[in-house]
Amino acid sequence: MCENWACAINASVKPILDLDTYPFVAIWEVTRACELACQHCRAEAIKRRDPRELNHADSLRLLDQVARAKPTVFVLTGGDPMMRPDILEIVAACTERKIPVSMSPSATPHFANSDLRKFRDVGLKRISLSLDGAIRETHDRFRGVAGTWDRTMEAIYHAKETGLEVQINTTFSKQNLREFEAFTALMDEINPTLWSVFLLVPTGRAKPEDMFTGEVTERLFERLYLHSRKAAYPIKTTEGQHYRRVALQMWGRDRKGPRPRIVPISDGKGFVFVSHTGDIQPSGFLPITAGNIRHDELLDIYQNSHLFRDLRDSEKLGGKCGRCEFRKICGGSRARAHATTGNHLAEEPLCTYQPAPLSKLGKILTPVVV
Repeated sequence: MCENWACAINASVKPILDLDTYPFVAIWEVTRACELACQHCRAEAIKRRDPRELNHADSLRLLDQVARAKPTVFVLTGGDPMMRPDILEIVAACTERKIPVSMSPSATPHFANSDLRKFRDVGLKRISLSLDGAIRETHDRFRGVAGTWDRTMEAIYHAKETGLEVQINTTFSKQNLREFEAFTALMDEINPTLWSVFLLVPTGRAKPEDMFTGEVTERLFERLYLHSRKAAYPIKTTEGQHYRRVALQMWGRDRKGPRPRIVPISDGKGFVFVSHTGDIQPSGFLPITAGNIRHDELLDIYQNSHLFRDLRDSEKLGGKCGRCEFRKICGGSRARAHATTGNHLAEEPLCTYQPAPLSKLGKILTPVVV
């Protein structure tokens, strides 16, 4: 039985991602308009399009910048991207620039009536759909519109039938945690390309009282890791960076199965977000603006702005995050730290782990990435 966290990390493996130079993930909020009224909406979406959002010419200039930033993953999100009348042209423009493009639509009648073959034919690779209730009643209550569950299930079926990859996003909160086992059974049935589990950040419509305690979060991550060992699909967390620490610790205790696969990205570290008005931010959950694509270059802001450089420097983390031996692969949610303390470099508020004394650690090992 391995009692030392270092047993879970192979120091000889070097990172293959240059997160200081290029973002691994880039997200563009193409609009904030949406027909749903989700309880925890980061964007506080409304039904009307904002007249300040990037127009079509601005959008093409942004895509030129995204192409130069070379993200591995590029996602069109919202609001609801389907509320943009030029969304098909935008997807096609991504393909013309050799940008691998995915889309995160809302399960609305408008989307249900769309011909996904047209999107596939112009280069769309994946759609991500949200399921925030493992049963119809919970999901529809969360999304604020009756019938959303049924349309989501129909969208999953049609996307797979069309040949698109399907990612499922789930935000866990106090409202749906009791459905964890039902969620895992549902994911096994859907068998998505990826299950992305979001840990709530109290920004937008999300409220601090909907967050878990650190202890509940730890138990959720333990259950998630145990499920990941038997699931046929990969699982990742969003704004739940300390899941990586939990997974490594649990794997290190028994060494059963393959070592957890980790991509150590976080807000501003391998991740960049562009708002509907062109603001360049570390993520949609960390709405601090470092520039705007109308007068700044996306890659230059990512590489050189003080905000992004600080977020990539684990030595600048505050509290126990700054002392933690896992800080290079975790670092905590910078968005949640900002939302709860006003300081994006403060310690992760939902982590119960107590770092080992620095005098006992020696050299921080190189993170294992894939």
